[in-house]
Amino acid sequence: MRPELQRPRGTQDVLPPHSWKVEGMRQLALAVARRYGFEPLETPIFEQSAVFLRVGENTDIVQHERYAFRDAGGVDLTLRPEGTAGAARAFIENGLAQQPQPVRLCYWGPMFRRERPEAGRFRQHTQFGAELYGSELPFADAEIILLATAVVEAAGLTDPVVRLNSIGCEVCRPRYRTALIEYYQGRRAELCEDCQVRLERNPLRLLDCKVDVAIRAEAPDIADFWCEACRTHYEAVRSLLERAGRTVRRDPRLVRGLDYYTRTVFEVGHPSLGESVALFGGGRYDGLMESLDGPKVPAVGFGMGIERLLSALEGRFVATPLTPVYVAHLPGFAEEAQLLAESLRRQGVAAEADLLGRSLKAQLKDASRRTRWVVLVGGREWESGQVVVRDLEQGSQETIPYDQLMQWMGIEAAQVPLSGRRWAAADQRQD
Repeated sequence: MRPELQRPRGTQDVLPPHSWKVEGMRQLALAVARRYGFEPLETPIFEQSAVFLRVGENTDIVQHERYAFRDAGGVDLTLRPEGTAGAARAFIENGLAQQPQPVRLCYWGPMFRRERPEAGRFRQHTQFGAELYGSELPFADAEIILLATAVVEAAGLTDPVVRLNSIGCEVCRPRYRTALIEYYQGRRAELCEDCQVRLERNPLRLLDCKVDVAIRAEAPDIADFWCEACRTHYEAVRSLLERAGRTVRRDPRLVRGLDYYTRTVFEVGHPSLGESVALFGGGRYDGLMESLDGPKVPAVGFGMGIERLLSALEGRFVATPLTPVYVAHLPGFAEEAQLLAESLRRQGVAAEADLLGRSLKAQLKDASRRTRWVVLVGGREWESGQVVVRDLEQGSQETIPYDQLMQWMGIEAAQVPLSGRRWAAADQRQD
């Protein structure tokens, strides 16, 4: 295949059976979010570039990793690199500040960042996230973290570890920022190229560097600069999480890569993955709405990369498609097999029938790759109102009346109205 016809670097084709894991994770995440009172939100895949420039102009995501373009009308657009800014824009534009507070929203969908691809990191990746608007209390921070860790546990990683920090507020962070700059200025000659730029544009991101680790280890600790309100807020979040049974560790070097964060920042990991591996992160961003010309509304949330989470879960998360029924048929009974398959589908059962005109032997071979149940249509059994059912897992076979088929397989039918001609093909043959 010619290179220009292959998928772009840093993307992937999500094929069965892995695609069922992705879909299973989506359903699981939304079900857990629903238990916490969060409602689904869907925003456009692209936004006006100003949405991201307003909230993170000096970040790596905006400066180097954006997929930006102008449409035919000359509008400057960006494929969304993360979900929080677009969700905030939707909150403001749709007047959700006028609804009863707090507002709890969650989302699922693709994000786009032109970063270096590696294991679990793609230029197009799927993200599940949640946003809680309208509460500045530490209870809100704790609820968001409990929701996030509940998703991880439900997927199969028990006892996740919360790495927690506070990056202060407009009262105490400026003093810390000054101390951080002074420290790094004294070691400027030792800094990597990226940190040389960060020192000028976004000093807190210096603590994110994976190269200058030794320099970072001796940097000032922001806890020494917290104001009393930030200290109280941090301790309340930590206490709530620990009393709820979560393992919490303070990480003094933990920051976030976007400018709108304040106070609480967190990442979630797991002992099986090592200390340095984060499954996802989030935090509080009380100034985000105002940066988008919205009302002053406190907010807290997280974004979870699904590819990284599924990679970490390995064989612990198992999601399979609906167990289908394969309706095979003897020669001359192809139409009856199609009608029986359709009847099962109308009752809520996934059913397949041969579409290639294959022999019975070829049908059974095909069924062995696809399903557990095989229903055989044709012969004297069909004429007497029966079908042969094979359980490929158990290696057993039984002849039963076809109106008892669902009960025999232990499948609960959906409440879907059936046509009065349900067994039309069989009735005609009996006549």
